[in-house]
Amino acid sequence: MRLIGMLDSPYVRRAAITLRLLGLPFTHESISVFRTFDQFRAINPVVKAPSLVCDNGVVLMDSTLIIDYAEALAGRSLMPGALEERQRALRTIGLALAASEKAVQHVYEHNLRPAEKVHQPWVERVDGQRASAFALLEDEIARMPVPADEAAVSQATLTAGVVWTFTQALLPGHVDRAAHPALAALAAQLESFPAFSALPHA
Repeated sequence: MRLIGMLDSPYVRRAAITLRLLGLPFTHESISVFRTFDQFRAINPVVKAPSLVCDNGVVLMDSTLIIDYAEALAGRSLMPGALEERQRALRTIGLALAASEKAVQHVYEHNLRPAEKVHQPWVERVDGQRASAFALLEDEIARMPVPADEAAVSQATLTAGVVWTFTQALLPGHVDRAAHPALAALAAQLESFPAFSALPHA
């Protein structure tokens, strides 16, 4: 299998680390949806990262759907089986992905839109949504044990840690580390594990 996309995307990175933790062989191709648009389009005309080129040539996209396929292929999951635990994991993942989405929207508004067209009320709304998502995510992570090793990594902790690392790199100073000690501690621990260090945020 081939995973297409840059590891500075939390969506690409969460998919890549999941594939590695599940023990599935794949090659990673660092192709940008911006700098190498035409090259990406030749693989997937939709130009969506991550894209997974399966062994039979079918192209899948969206990190959550790629992870769903990977878990079916591996015959095991990083999600809990018990309904109440699964509900909590899904809430945590949803909050992490919402925080990531709002961080990306902030950057797009400032970096891709001409300065005279930046709509400040929209930026303030997006930033408020991001702050709420991180505050709620901090509460969820604070109630979870920090994984002692890779075997203890769940999809919830994986996604939260990847999104925290991504946001700290993308928007330095915008999400206060001191206000999110559980997230900061989780990410620091995860980034020391081989699966994370082998696929670093770049």
